[in-house]
Amino acid sequence: MNESELAQLDEDVDELAEDEEEGDQAKLKSKWAALEKVVGAEPRIARVAADLVNHFDERLKAQDGKAMLVAMSREICVHLYNEIIKLRPEWHDADPKKGAIKIIMTGSASDKALLRPHIYSGQVKKDLEKRFKNPTDPLKMVIVRDMWLTGFDAPCVHTLYVDKPMKGHNLMQAIARVNRVFKDKQGGLVVDYIGIANELKSALKEYTASKGRGRPTVDAAEAYAVLAEKIDILRGMLHGYDYSDFLTSGHKRLAGAANFVLGQKDGKKRFADTALAMSKAFSLCCTLDDAKAVWEEVAFLQAVKVILTKRDISQKKRTDEERDLAIRQIINAAVVSDEVVDVFDAVGLDKPNIGILDDAFLAEVRNLPERNLAVELLERLLEGEIKSKFSSNIVQQKKFSELLANVVKRYQNRAIETAQVIEELIAMAKKFREAANRGTDLGLNNDEVRFYDALADNESAVRELSDETLKKIAHELAENLRKNLTVDWSVRESVRAKLRLMVRRILRKYKYPPDQQDAAIELVLQQADALGEQWSASH
Repeated sequence: MNESELAQLDEDVDELAEDEEEGDQAKLKSKWAALEKVVGAEPRIARVAADLVNHFDERLKAQDGKAMLVAMSREICVHLYNEIIKLRPEWHDADPKKGAIKIIMTGSASDKALLRPHIYSGQVKKDLEKRFKNPTDPLKMVIVRDMWLTGFDAPCVHTLYVDKPMKGHNLMQAIARVNRVFKDKQGGLVVDYIGIANELKSALKEYTASKGRGRPTVDAAEAYAVLAEKIDILRGMLHGYDYSDFLTSGHKRLAGAANFVLGQKDGKKRFADTALAMSKAFSLCCTLDDAKAVWEEVAFLQAVKVILTKRDISQKKRTDEERDLAIRQIINAAVVSDEVVDVFDAVGLDKPNIGILDDAFLAEVRNLPERNLAVELLERLLEGEIKSKFSSNIVQQKKFSELLANVVKRYQNRAIETAQVIEELIAMAKKFREAANRGTDLGLNNDEVRFYDALADNESAVRELSDETLKKIAHELAENLRKNLTVDWSVRESVRAKLRLMVRRILRKYKYPPDQQDAAIELVLQQADALGEQWSASH
């Protein structure tokens, strides 16, 4: 479209918005019809469709989500649809249950042939609404004229393409379609193809004058300013660590960067918070050329953040080549997810399926050049193993959690050196392994070990009673509690009282120290509580 046509289009859009207030219906209709011809011209439709497809592709690379396109007329909706599927044929499917793009509009069987394939029954529209609201459904984009612009809520929609003159309340309602809070969505993006900028300003004035809360729009250039600032802070945190070859160096560069950050006071938290703010800003301005210029670095910095904060460890074994390929894919796609980035991959270690705490594995961790990351790795592994191995042994879980927290706190306060903390964590891992396997040595099954630990938590009991006696009490407690435990025992006080009495009798029978009996009974019942679900499931 040439400059004079463009200027005329701007004037028409402004005038239309004014006429809407005046309510001069005849003038409005003729003006709208004339504007519709310009807006619906074939070359323009083709350009809008091409721009929209490219823009949405970029948007999805930065953040997964859905889009709504608002067009002037039902005919323009269909022409836009046809141009878009020429460029992306795989988005089209005649079946309403399939396909990535649909038109939602009113109509009837008497409509012209161009429109009829896109006219759906009320039930099909409801089904399409469900599909569009479901973030995992492949329906990614809808084209509308008036439908779904008010009272329709789909938080996963993050982009609104506007190709229709709109103003005031209607415009604010449309913007609200993309501004719902959802997961890590920083905000919605409005892409203006028709020149609603002035209308948006006046609608915003109305919005704030009517006590609308918050700030409903952020300019993409403002978002870029935030992005540039956050990248600058992260670069500052990595000053002194050369990561300029991150596009080609693979997983080791990620590990080195994470290790460098961990060596700084509060480094992990400061880096993670700043990287999160960077990611949110990037999702709002990722289609700007300036943002595209830094997207690989953004992805690298996001990946460092994932290594620093991810708690669960993947079980997959990969070769160095596979690890490097995974990192390259992350950088190229500029999409970083917890599933892809793994701390084991970054330091080049396999996580053995036979159990993480074998000596060979611990020796590998001890020899890692990334010392700070080795501490982080051991802390996460131990934390995960305490939860999984001792989830129903409250004494051991408390003991090891406190031990771990103590070592980590001393390390974070710089009271002990990295080398020393690695040795302490490795020693703890070995103790942990012994604790997890000692049922065999004691001749007790898993349930009995848990009650044995509850009884042996009291030092005077350990001094006064022999190990054999404690084992007998543990055996008797496990057997009797299992028999007498009902599904609702923990909430029915009468049942709890009966079990408390039973435990007291068993302790007295074996002369458990009287001064410690009350504490032991409570601990035994807490332990039974932790085992209750397991027992109920196996009944």
